[in-house]
Amino acid sequence: MNLILKVASIFVFILSATHVEASSVSDIVTKVKPSVVGVGLYDAMSAQTHQLRGTGFAFGDGSLIATNHHVVSIVLDPKIVQYLIVFAGQGAHPTIYRAEIVAKDIEHDIAILKIAANLPALRLADDSVVADGNEVLLTGFPIGAVLGLYPATHRGIVAAFTPDVIPSMNSTQLSNRILDRLDKPSMIYQLDITAYPGNSGSPLYNAQNGDVIGILNKVFVKETKESVIEKPSGISYAIPVKYLRGLTLQSGLAL
Repeated sequence: MNLILKVASIFVFILSATHVEASSVSDIVTKVKPSVVGVGLYDAMSAQTHQLRGTGFAFGDGSLIATNHHVVSIVLDPKIVQYLIVFAGQGAHPTIYRAEIVAKDIEHDIAILKIAANLPALRLADDSVVADGNEVLLTGFPIGAVLGLYPATHRGIVAAFTPDVIPSMNSTQLSNRILDRLDKPSMIYQLDITAYPGNSGSPLYNAQNGDVIGILNKVFVKETKESVIEKPSGISYAIPVKYLRGLTLQSGLAL
C-alpha cells in the first residue's frame, strides 16, 4: 500500500512540475511581448502608406529599438515623404512612432533606432556564449501584419555556435563577400527553430528568464525564397547579443 502511495505521489509531482514549467514559459512570453515591435516604412505616395518590413525590440531606456540592418537599409526618396516607423502595441490599431537610425553595424547586420517614447525594455544577457541544447524562444511577426499586429512566439533550442557562412550549392554562388567571411568568419547561433522572413530583427531570448541572447537575422532556405513559408527548413540563425551591446556602447548610447 505504501508503495502505491509513493508511486502516486511521484506521478503528481511530475505533473505539477510540468505545469509549473508551462506556466513559467507562458509568463516569460507575456512579459516579453510588450517590448516587441514592428519596424517599417511610412511612404506618403504609396497605396500602402504604412509598410511593415520586419521585427525589432525595445532595450536600454525603452526608446532604443534593435533590429537588423537589412530591415532598415532603405534608400529614402527625398522628393516624397518617406521615413522609418515603429509599430508598438498589439491589435489592428497599433501606436506608430517615427524612428531614426542612431547606430548601425553592417557587418553584423544590426541597426539601432530611436523613438520619442519609452517602451518596456528587454534585458540583454551577458556576452557569454549560450551552450548547445539550451531552450530559447523567439517572438516576432513571421507573416507581417495583414490582420493587425499580433506577435507570434516560436520555441526551439540552440543547435550550434557556428561561423556566419551558409554553404553554397556550387562555386558560382560564392560572392566576394562570402569568400571574405570564409577567411575571417564571425560566430553566430544556429537554431533548431522555425522562423520566416518577417522574423528578421526578432529577439531570441532565454526561455527561463527572458534575457535577450541574440537577434534573429536569417533563415536557411531549402528551395526558393517564395517557398520558405510553405516549406520552412526549421534552421535559423541569430546574431549574438554581444554585438548589439558593443554597438550601443561604441555609439555613446545608454544601456
